[in-house]
Amino acid sequence: MGPYLSLFATQFQLTLQYRTAAVAGFVTQCWWGGLKIAVLSAFFATSRATDAPIGLTQLVSYVWLAQGLLALQPWNGDPAVAAAVRTGGVALERLRPLDTYWWWYARSASTLISRALPRAALMVAFAGVALPLAGLGPWGLSPPAGLGAGLAFLVSLVLVVALAATVVMLINVLIVTTMTARGANTMVAPFVILLSGSEIPLPLLPDVLHAFLFVQPLAGVMDIPFRIYVGDLTGPMAAAGVGLQVFWTVVLALVGRRLLARAMQRLEVQGG
Repeated sequence: MGPYLSLFATQFQLTLQYRTAAVAGFVTQCWWGGLKIAVLSAFFATSRATDAPIGLTQLVSYVWLAQGLLALQPWNGDPAVAAAVRTGGVALERLRPLDTYWWWYARSASTLISRALPRAALMVAFAGVALPLAGLGPWGLSPPAGLGAGLAFLVSLVLVVALAATVVMLINVLIVTTMTARGANTMVAPFVILLSGSEIPLPLLPDVLHAFLFVQPLAGVMDIPFRIYVGDLTGPMAAAGVGLQVFWTVVLALVGRRLLARAMQRLEVQGG
């Protein structure tokens, strides 16, 4: 585990250096969070929202969580993998006496965490502290629904990173196979945005889709932990959500590792 942990720590420190990007991302996410909350408030002000499966207060916290943890979204592959495939440097990856899948996985997980951590801290300070102090508590980030919900959310959040990194690795496999990042990133991003609940909270989508949306893997990236936080998933349903995160993490890791091994066997290295 030594080399993988060393890469994780190095990548973490490297990504944390981009403080300006973190602040710029935070400001942008505050803007979009405010717009989404305004739209949801207008929606709930109409009679069409009387049978909504989740309340406005819960959705406000859902939106702020989604904005604060947006950097955990696995909608792009690892740029280092794309560069290595383009230049031929991927040949060096094959010479390492390490498992290439877990080597790239460690770097992807570290990048996700280090990008999300400063933005999430700023979002909590703004939406969870500043807005309530300014008298705008109903429009801010509420505390977890309870102690149990808070602890379950922390467990689920750890699994978010594990699951998101497996999705990034699947994108990396596409990059290795097609030898370009553009197509893979463009193809995967819309599915991640829609099916994770990033754009529209999944409980607001048609009822007939709810069962499918709950069990599909991308729900574990955002929707499941956020609904646990706000108290929309409790008891057996919360446990089922966490179980689905574990299940999809294991399945996608096994599939991704196998696909990467096959792609490497067929890879033609160019450049150098």
